[in-house]
Amino acid sequence: MKILCIGRNYVAHIRELKNETPSEPVFFIKPDTALLKNNEAFYLPDFSHDVHHEVEIVLKISKRGKHISEKFAADYFNEIAIGIDFTARDLQTKLKEKGLPWEKAKAFDGSAPVSAFIQKKDFPALDNIDFTLSVNDKQVQKGNTSLMLFSFAKIIAELSKYFTLNVGDLIFTGTPEGVAAVKPGDRLQAFIGEKKMLDFEVR
Repeated sequence: MKILCIGRNYVAHIRELKNETPSEPVFFIKPDTALLKNNEAFYLPDFSHDVHHEVEIVLKISKRGKHISEKFAADYFNEIAIGIDFTARDLQTKLKEKGLPWEKAKAFDGSAPVSAFIQKKDFPALDNIDFTLSVNDKQVQKGNTSLMLFSFAKIIAELSKYFTLNVGDLIFTGTPEGVAAVKPGDRLQAFIGEKKMLDFEVR
């Protein structure tokens, strides 16, 4: 199982980090050791002093595929969840300045909490999914999949050009604006619509 992540997929988030708007999906990979399940606590790594939350809709691949056409991409996932792409922002900034890969800042252990999954068929429209993140009961991020630069279908088609997608692979589809640092004792709660999907503590 691999975790494929899309960066810079919401314009407001691109602006808040002063990044360039991409003409095609930007992506990176997290290993399976980044996965955090069952609302387990997230432990801040000792190599960063500025770890940010990034809430995202997550797709689970249900059928093996390569070079998938956009028009058939919906056939390759059946379940949707919400996740957090934790990012060591201080480390990422240093890596970007040197033109180096982001993995140290993005792919560390426990950096990808993921909720339980909901069947795709239970969503009236995949391009109109509301999702939010609250920290200590205050809403800090709010997104809707209609605001993505690249749709689920475009993301799957693009990723499958480079990687064979296997059953169980996860795709993080990008974060809206409002990313910020977390600290020990924070409680993070992530919602799809009104349904609470994640509820865990930072330590």
